[in-house]
Amino acid sequence: MTRDAGLEELIREELGDRAGLSEKAMFGGWAYLLHGNLLLGAREGSLLVRLGKGNDGWALALPDIELMVMNGRSMHGWVRAGADAYGDDALRKRLLDGAITFVETLPPK
Repeated sequence: MTRDAGLEELIREELGDRAGLSEKAMFGGWAYLLHGNLLLGAREGSLLVRLGKGNDGWALALPDIELMVMNGRSMHGWVRAGADAYGDDALRKRLLDGAITFVETLPPK
């Protein structure tokens, strides 16, 4: 998969100039980290969101959002949102806010 410049710009606009935020290439796409902890990942047609174990049920109940699976292993606490989900401004904001809320509970790296 390739990077998605449009999705990356939407994420940057939403996250703003938050302290501790950084970006780097990862997983064949672009990753967003908060105080060194992975927050989000973006690539063509897909937004990876870190909500934390037990915090992802609400998102998984929505269309075009599924549990993240990497190398056949379910990654509980992580969801993958497709274009229909992350293309909805209110839902994308809710997903990003959920990720920030969880990742802010983690110790900085």
